[in-house]
Amino acid sequence: MENVFVQQLEALLEKYSELLVGESSKETKEKVKPWALYTHIAKSMPSLAKHWNELYPEAKDEMKVIINEIKQLNEQHRKSSQNKQ
Repeated sequence: MENVFVQQLEALLEKYSELLVGESSKETKEKVKPWALYTHIAKSMPSLAKHWNELYPEAKDEMKVIINEIKQLNEQHRKSSQNKQ
């Protein structure tokens, strides 16, 4: 991939993370990446997600942790945004 494209995609991920959870630290972006990919796959190809979950139960458990963390961060961010208004 071209360097410019990679930088532009990184900028998109940074903004998405910021809007989703209120921050875009490197750690947060590294959690948002698999969360976004898995969420998309689970919605567009649920059978594939189910197969992956069965094939890799440890990874499924790790994904659950990431999903719950992103969900909590998103809820906190939304509450914080509502309180500011």
